[in-house]
Amino acid sequence: MTTELLLDHLTKQLRIPTIAAQYGSLAREAEERNLSYEEFLLALLEAESESREENQRQRRLKQAAFPVQKTLDSYDFSLMPSLNRNRFLTLSKGDFVEKKENIIFLGNSGTGKSHLATGLGIEMIKNGYKVKFITAAELVEELLLANEEHKLGALEKRWLKFDLIIIDELGYVPFSKIGSELLFQFFAGRYERASVMITTNLEFTEWTSIFGDEKMTAALLDRLTHRAHILLLNGESYRFRQSMKQRDEGDQ
Repeated sequence: MTTELLLDHLTKQLRIPTIAAQYGSLAREAEERNLSYEEFLLALLEAESESREENQRQRRLKQAAFPVQKTLDSYDFSLMPSLNRNRFLTLSKGDFVEKKENIIFLGNSGTGKSHLATGLGIEMIKNGYKVKFITAAELVEELLLANEEHKLGALEKRWLKFDLIIIDELGYVPFSKIGSELLFQFFAGRYERASVMITTNLEFTEWTSIFGDEKMTAALLDRLTHRAHILLLNGESYRFRQSMKQRDEGDQ
């Protein structure tokens, strides 16, 4: 068996596909640059490591199930002056996930809450965290089904595998009494164990319309806001401002 065939066989056996694909070109480059054996080996291992990291990022991104992948770079902060850009961007470093803190976006419809939540979620994936995106209505449906099938404990354990759960559109759809109680239990189960990010169009004083019971709502808010970054997005619709700005630029 030739050296080339042996290399192909061993790289497949060891499951190092990037080295298998690049060792030839990197060997020629090492010869041209007169690199040492150690430098050549380092180049091979770095290529394999970078490829694996990127593949892992892509898997986490797919697992997150974002309906649309919107990044922070594509958000025009000038259209939302109530949001402190520098303060917000410090959150993208991921310290809040490490500390198991929460983020709550409060604002009217169209103010870019979901865009910002998705953008932060993508940054957390880049930082190596496991993220899941789901609407509040979808989450309650999952909880109700698991409760009926007596699989609630298994579902909660599965959700705890995620470092950050983004719950979008809390307050847009009313829940049943059981659904509200299950959602309360879900939030309580993650308290100081893992981070939650919530987008809502309701002020805290209106959350009783979701959960019904005032005591339960107060207890939930106490947990959610205890270690939370609360971001207020006020003013005109971000989407409206963005479309008007694009139209004006197109007319120039």
